[in-house]
Amino acid sequence: MSTSLVIDTATARTIVGLVRDGDVIWQGFHDGATDHGNAVADLVKQALAAGVNPDRVVVGMGPGPFTGLRVGISFARAFAAARNIEVVGICSLDAIVVDLDEYTVAIDARRKEIYWATYKSGNRIEGPAVNFPADVDGYIIDRYPDLTRMVELSVGANYTEPFYLRRPDAVATADRT
Repeated sequence: MSTSLVIDTATARTIVGLVRDGDVIWQGFHDGATDHGNAVADLVKQALAAGVNPDRVVVGMGPGPFTGLRVGISFARAFAAARNIEVVGICSLDAIVVDLDEYTVAIDARRKEIYWATYKSGNRIEGPAVNFPADVDGYIIDRYPDLTRMVELSVGANYTEPFYLRRPDAVATADRT
């Protein structure tokens, strides 16, 4: 019996859950694009209060804003290292469930842009990418990664690096023009 602590901070919503063999034992979320740091720790504390110890961590690797992703990924890696358990990264867009054969999902990338990917029969066929909304046809937005789908994806994938699709805002003084 495998129990996964699931964490995603790729969107404005911090999502945490415990999934055991495909069943959600506990789930919670907190809305707030700038509050991932406080929210992820509080939500994991609540999840662990359910009395179940995870034997692995599944974390969304984006795409998403730099700081939000770093918070979730760093927390997941530190939690896993402290407990000597596996951490598995998945593409957050891949975990958004849509009941269509062909579709494009998107999440807010801020700066009037979206992160998006296109799927056919549940498989990503294009993306992830970042564009202005007007440049992407027929996308579905305002949906969030699904906990059980994240765990399902973790069986066949393990992304070790975040999906950063644009340069960071912060630039070293020496690199400024």
